[in-house]
Amino acid sequence: MNDICDFNQALEKTTANYVPLSPLSFIKRAASVYPDRTALIYNETRYSWQQTYARSRRLASLLQSSGVARGDVVATLLPNVPALYEAHFGIPMVGAVLNAINIRLDPEAVAFILDHSRTRLLLIDPEYADVVEKALGRLKGPSPIIINVSDPSQGAERFIGDLEYETLLADQPTGDDWPLPEDEWDAIALGYTSGTTGNPKGVVTHHRGAYLNAISNVLSWTLPPTVVYLWTLPMFHCNGWCFPWTLAAIGGTSVCLRRVDPEQILKLIRQHRVSHYCGAPIVHSMIADAAVAAREPIEHKVSGLIAGAAPPASVLERMEKIGVELTHVYGLTETYGPATVCAKQDDWDQKPLDERVRLNGRQGVTYPLQESIAVLDPITMLPVPADGKTQGEIMFRGNIVMKGYLRNEAATREALAGGWFHSGDLAVMEPDGYVKIRDRLKDVIISGGENISSLEVEEIIQRHEDVEIAAVVAMADEKWGEVPAAFVQLRPGSELSEDALISFCKENISRFKAPKKIIFGRLPTTSTGKIQKFLLRQQLDTSLSA
Repeated sequence: MNDICDFNQALEKTTANYVPLSPLSFIKRAASVYPDRTALIYNETRYSWQQTYARSRRLASLLQSSGVARGDVVATLLPNVPALYEAHFGIPMVGAVLNAINIRLDPEAVAFILDHSRTRLLLIDPEYADVVEKALGRLKGPSPIIINVSDPSQGAERFIGDLEYETLLADQPTGDDWPLPEDEWDAIALGYTSGTTGNPKGVVTHHRGAYLNAISNVLSWTLPPTVVYLWTLPMFHCNGWCFPWTLAAIGGTSVCLRRVDPEQILKLIRQHRVSHYCGAPIVHSMIADAAVAAREPIEHKVSGLIAGAAPPASVLERMEKIGVELTHVYGLTETYGPATVCAKQDDWDQKPLDERVRLNGRQGVTYPLQESIAVLDPITMLPVPADGKTQGEIMFRGNIVMKGYLRNEAATREALAGGWFHSGDLAVMEPDGYVKIRDRLKDVIISGGENISSLEVEEIIQRHEDVEIAAVVAMADEKWGEVPAAFVQLRPGSELSEDALISFCKENISRFKAPKKIIFGRLPTTSTGKIQKFLLRQQLDTSLSA
């Protein structure tokens, strides 16, 4: 017993044997080990790792000179351009927190995020100047400093104010003395959920988790240093699943892509011999269609991660034919992106296509550095049998779980109750230990990799003066995986067309969230007035199969 005490208490942490884990360490090493290797490619622009490191440090200096300090939030509204990559390092270098905002959001949602996060400074692409201007007009708190990130490839641009990123960056020192975080559990990023029960929740993640999940990406995908990674996945989405930090860890090359264009994607894959990319099922399907139409298969091996809905058999088959190998992953904003991977077994390649589709379409097993995943009964917190039939809730435990929700203690306690993170997804555990999602507790619709809150869409529909009540459920879609479908009960004597109501929604909510199908009629409810969505799902399935 005394020996154990000696080991645990007498030996102390010092700067010699303990350094806080942070992905900031990765870029410093990459610049030292691979100074001349290409880190970023965007159109005709190329930056080496040495240059990318220097630009990130200049960004840190710019933030400091703008009054940004430890714990302040710096937000971005940027597509996949070098400035957003640099923000993943330059912002945390000053102890600030990166809030990469979804570029598809409407002004109301952007305004809420800026207010709730108390954003100190905002980097914007001029393409979103109109959205930002409208959002600024709705702020309840002080407006952030606005810095425009110009893009010569976009032609004439409309700035907000007169501050421009490249001009400011050129005047900054490199700031070589930036520190690692005081505590590896310090916040590194803030990401907002889709707002399944009203306003979105701000997910706070830490340096330690970002470090570990970045390495988990390397381990689960067996990434070599020669990776050429194409940014088809938005960097604003769960911080690009931690891949900005992953690429720095191995000294890989990022090819930035401003928007998803399948023809451009194929061009870049061939031009730069892209080896890896990530995306929702819709992205992979678009790439496959474009390759088939062009009749030009990819002549080198390409690996893709697919998340969201399970990949349809047609997508998997088409991707195989054009030379892309897909791996299915699953996770949430609260788990830094992917937290499970459908790890492939040696004998799967020998199985028929339909069986490969079934096996590869599962959410899989825990990520290498996530401690554990379980399917538990949410009441008893006991594991469900591994029979592929008994449903429970997917739960996570480990270092790659969020700190909590910003300024929302009640939601944090609920999400982390019982020592597990509750995903809100219903699943089964199959006999081989692989997890398979069956349903979603909170009725989140995953459309093209983006989460859509059914409650949010219902609220918009019910704003129409002719609507009495509405219910929104997920409808299967070949292109997007899932899209919203609405069941609407009109007020007595009212008349409203499907096209008119969809147009109303598009005017009041982000267009991708608007329902793609509306069915009018009386909604089934319980004796207490609760809408029975399971009956609506059955009705939708029947109408689609008829």
